[in-house]
Amino acid sequence: MDSEIKSIEKNQTWTVTELPAGAKRIGVKWVYKTKYTEHEKIDKYKARLVAKGYSQKYGVDYTEVFAPVARMDTVWMIIALAVHKNWTISQMNVKSAFLHGELSEDVYVEQPKGYEKKGSEHLVYKLHKALYGLKQAPRAWFSRIEAHFIDEGFQRCNSEQTLFTKRSRKGRITIVSVYVDDLFFIGNDEVMMSEFKSSMLRESDMFNLRKMRFFSWN
Repeated sequence: MDSEIKSIEKNQTWTVTELPAGAKRIGVKWVYKTKYTEHEKIDKYKARLVAKGYSQKYGVDYTEVFAPVARMDTVWMIIALAVHKNWTISQMNVKSAFLHGELSEDVYVEQPKGYEKKGSEHLVYKLHKALYGLKQAPRAWFSRIEAHFIDEGFQRCNSEQTLFTKRSRKGRITIVSVYVDDLFFIGNDEVMMSEFKSSMLRESDMFNLRKMRFFSWN
């Protein structure tokens, strides 16, 4: 829980404020999850602060919510191509991915249980970036990561919105796919791959998982 709050504040996700007249506060709750390795051994315990998005109203608290997710046939295609070309499959996981999506709406949430500011319990947090649970969180996250790819010279596939490619005049290529908060990518040039990793680490708080060991879509 301390780590989650630290990530939120490091990312400048919110600022404490009075609740404006006519505005409503959205509740938040703690969700706990045990993460496992590919060998079904405990990897870590995760605490996630989640907004109670079910209380949001369409047209009032949010509008667009859609965010694409890589199709499984795309995932298998990338894996098959990497095996055929003998390319390394690298994977990066975005730490608190939805905390990186910029919000265009005014959203206020209550202070999380156990972390209320003493003497200011009546105040709320105005969100500048999305929290898990918000209806618009997936859209906000994908919009940000897509914009970053375009800025880095990638082109989006017309038939698969989560697939991005970057080519050089010398035939070098990097292929990246987005699956919720996981990025996995392949390519035929280690320099391009390294440059991509560096750009992502500058853009977002990520775990560098290096070579892909396993992939779960559950």
